[in-house]
Amino acid sequence: MGRSRYKITDPQAPHFITLTVLHWIPVFTRPASVDILLDSLRHLMAEGLTIYAYVILENHCHLVVQSPSLDRDIARFKSFTAKQLISWLDDNHVKQVLEQLAFYKKAHKGDRTYQFWQEGVHPVMIQGDEMMRQKVEYIHQNPVKRGYVDEAVHWRYSSARNYAGGEGLLEVCRQW
Repeated sequence: MGRSRYKITDPQAPHFITLTVLHWIPVFTRPASVDILLDSLRHLMAEGLTIYAYVILENHCHLVVQSPSLDRDIARFKSFTAKQLISWLDDNHVKQVLEQLAFYKKAHKGDRTYQFWQEGVHPVMIQGDEMMRQKVEYIHQNPVKRGYVDEAVHWRYSSARNYAGGEGLLEVCRQW
């Protein structure tokens, strides 16, 4: 999971994590780029990843997730989505973003042309229902606080609809 000093100490506990595009570059501005993230999450869910809450914004995403191999699942997610998104950017001739991903790439990443994700995820273990409620609310209010929508349920790429009794783009576990 990169060179982060933050560690997942109890992989079977739910964790709040943030994944950020290198240098906060806005990549998730089109449905096709977001679909790459959603499809990868669906794949991991089929293999045992539990998602309690999520939001995807233009340059980062927040998740509350749990799995028996959370470190490995996050590493797989970041690796797979980075390759897919770089390929998507190349196929769609989004040269300016690719140039930025090459320019801001860390020097020790000499084995690749681009770096997509910032290193680390700063995992925070969820310790009880109150903390879970706080993180879920934070996730759902993120697009509201940024002024993108007036109500959390209006943000398509979030689990807010699930928690309001509707159907979201991913199935989430609301029982914790």
